[in-house]
Amino acid sequence: MSPSNPVQVERRLESADEVLSGLPAELVAELLTTSADMLLLLDGKGVIVDLAFTGDEQIATACRSWRGQPWIDTVTVESRVKVQALLDPTAIDANSPWRHVNHGLADGTDLPLAYSAVHLHSALGAGRGAKVRTVAFARDLRQQVTLQQRLVTAQLSMERDYWRLRQAETRYRLLFQLASEPVIILDGALEKITEINPAAQALLGARSGRATSFNLSENLEPASLAALREMLERLRTTGRCEPALVRLNSGQEFMASVAQYREDQSLQFLLRLCNQATPTVPSVAPASQLLGQAMEQAPDAMAITDLDGRILAINQAFVELAQLANADLARGVLLDTWLGRSGVDLRVLLSNLRQHGVVRLFATQMRGELGSTAEVEISAKTVTRPDDKCLSFTIREMGRRLATDMRAPRELPRSASQMTELVGRMPLKDITRETTDLIEQLCIEAALQLTGDNRASAAEMLGLSRQSLYIKLRRFGLVDAAPDAPLDAGDGQERPG
Repeated sequence: MSPSNPVQVERRLESADEVLSGLPAELVAELLTTSADMLLLLDGKGVIVDLAFTGDEQIATACRSWRGQPWIDTVTVESRVKVQALLDPTAIDANSPWRHVNHGLADGTDLPLAYSAVHLHSALGAGRGAKVRTVAFARDLRQQVTLQQRLVTAQLSMERDYWRLRQAETRYRLLFQLASEPVIILDGALEKITEINPAAQALLGARSGRATSFNLSENLEPASLAALREMLERLRTTGRCEPALVRLNSGQEFMASVAQYREDQSLQFLLRLCNQATPTVPSVAPASQLLGQAMEQAPDAMAITDLDGRILAINQAFVELAQLANADLARGVLLDTWLGRSGVDLRVLLSNLRQHGVVRLFATQMRGELGSTAEVEISAKTVTRPDDKCLSFTIREMGRRLATDMRAPRELPRSASQMTELVGRMPLKDITRETTDLIEQLCIEAALQLTGDNRASAAEMLGLSRQSLYIKLRRFGLVDAAPDAPLDAGDGQERPG
């Protein structure tokens, strides 16, 4: 083989006759079974004659009923064409012999498997009347499908974020172009203009599309140029600066204000030139006013109450979460009208605030006026005012977070901290029942592990009858079989009486 040719992979064993010739049937069956997660033996009509599986118990339990059924009847509608192609020796692609096939299970879920078929009729010869004509090898694709679903979910989330950014950019562009005030975006210095809106172009004589070649300093008087440079330096070092009066070479006077922001790790300045006759010159708002505006527009719900929990003020996010028509409907009403699964949640919060002054990450629920509920986390703080005290509550909805807990819906919590989080969410008798179920399940799992999954021995170790153990296995989701199925197909035990 010349170095320029690609490496050829052998698809067949050269010494198959020497190694496999004369092997007993039991050894050949073991070789076939261990080569895949599941093995199907099919007759000439595509009926499953026999099957074997080396995967987990869930596959074995779900597939036992396939024996004697046509293979095509065990798959979903969209997979039937693939099964027909696998049964047709002339339709198999030697370069890609594996086909993704979904089996519909009794619980409504799909079992994804990748199949490759080997036809025996040509090897047996025309005169041999063998019952098995096709061998289908299957690989379990459940983990791969789960990863694909998570990838699709992440991709959809990224696309939603991308479109939100595109919409925000469209709004910014529209406002930038339609603004009547001259607006100039600088890349860290007066000589580096990134963008200039039409109003500034008309004022300064810049041609459309030539913002990068336009020099702002050439249009300003020396004193105004020095004042603008000082403003930029003060804003860069202290983060704030007062508006300043600037004069153009044409003699026009404007009040210049500058704001800074970061884009791609570089500092950008937004310069606005407002006519002195216009009484809308922006001024730096007091910190308390800016903070109040930020709280009103915050994405998390916020509420201010008196010491008894009666609402004094709420923001728009609280209005939406509580499904209220407007904020006035909540003033003077107790916070627990919408907060908490029971009446004790607000009392617990108020007690901790009186004792410690702060509460963090308190888990509870928010109930909307229209009947909806949302899982939330609450952080609260006692605020001291000159004339009185009040309580500030920040309520963060947790339902929109990506589900990182991959436990099955029926799986119980595995730690004492998770169990104590149920206090206040469930009655004591329900928590006790959850704890008892947790202990029973952990003990049964430990017994099955110690006995090598021999259920008869596990029942004896736990002091249970085999029938009682089987009932508990079904209740905890540790086995999925019909009520009259044997306790363990592998331990030689009879059916429970």
